[in-house]
Amino acid sequence: MLSEIKLPPSIKLLIGLLTVSIIVWWMYLLQEILILISFSVLFSMLLYPLCHRLEKWHFPRTLAIFVCLLVTLAIMAGVISLIALQIADFSDTFPTFLKKGETFINELQSWASHNLHISRKKQVTELRNQSLTLLKNSGNIITNALGTTLNSLSSAMLIPIFVFFFLLYRDFFRRFFYLAFGRGNRKKIDLVCTRIYTVVQSYLLGLFTVILIVAALNTLGLWLLDIEYAIFFGTLAAFLLLIPYIGIMIGSILPMLMALITKDSPMYAVGVAGVFLFVQFLEGNFITPHIVGSKVSINPLAAMIALILGGQLWGISGLVLALPFIAILKVVFDNIDSLKHYGYLLGEAEIHHKGGGRILG
Repeated sequence: MLSEIKLPPSIKLLIGLLTVSIIVWWMYLLQEILILISFSVLFSMLLYPLCHRLEKWHFPRTLAIFVCLLVTLAIMAGVISLIALQIADFSDTFPTFLKKGETFINELQSWASHNLHISRKKQVTELRNQSLTLLKNSGNIITNALGTTLNSLSSAMLIPIFVFFFLLYRDFFRRFFYLAFGRGNRKKIDLVCTRIYTVVQSYLLGLFTVILIVAALNTLGLWLLDIEYAIFFGTLAAFLLLIPYIGIMIGSILPMLMALITKDSPMYAVGVAGVFLFVQFLEGNFITPHIVGSKVSINPLAAMIALILGGQLWGISGLVLALPFIAILKVVFDNIDSLKHYGYLLGEAEIHHKGGGRILG
């Protein structure tokens, strides 16, 4: 091991930084397959309890895995069907929505003309110029969007296959770790694997619970404001919690636009913003820390840095994967003597008041 080699601390630090840099570089180059594998591993951990239960009921492992995948696909098909029904219902009222939108734009133009002294002719000219620019770039925008969508769909279709093999070969992978790290470390390997599974499982189930609670709160707030399609908008914003910190705010944009166009007063849009801000406050300070935070003991600073780095490295997928991965790293660090200080750095910091100051420890 590197710690056993007698090298100056500066050389050890340099070697460590080079190693991390090379790993990050390969993670960036191979991001497509690594993202696919990462999500497959998370889904495998989520489905493992059901698979294990079926095997205890004397199902062959292959059949148990197929049943797990079929149940998952059925649930996803049900969710997609509900979304499709909501979209179809929305499309039926689209002409009314469009008419109210035109009225809202006319009122906005009048307001800009009277208060900002921008003539309607100038507004129309600027709108036409922006429209022409958008049309010129629309070809590339549509092509890129279609390419990204098709690529994502084709990758997503491979996830069930990866999940199948991860569940099928889970004992094989465990034996590989025994061979890689020595059978003398078998108990520690089992302990680390169990803790990783527990942390990830708790995080995923906790996140699902948080999404349900936030969806109910969003829907209730929108329903009290009499916003159309409250269930759809409330649930959509809740699922966008998968993008930490900014997801729920992105989800608030559509119901705010709906309120601006369908209601007589802009105060309804302000009310929608207030509902989502209040729900985000509850989610960030009470709901998620109570349900998920006790299972994933990562301090907020480490979590924020992990989210920023994950977003820069893998985009939205990196934001979704950052927290479970940093939790896995903490488990690994906590169980390797030479890396325990890094695990301590990632964990929750206790703050004590002493002599008027603050001391971490």
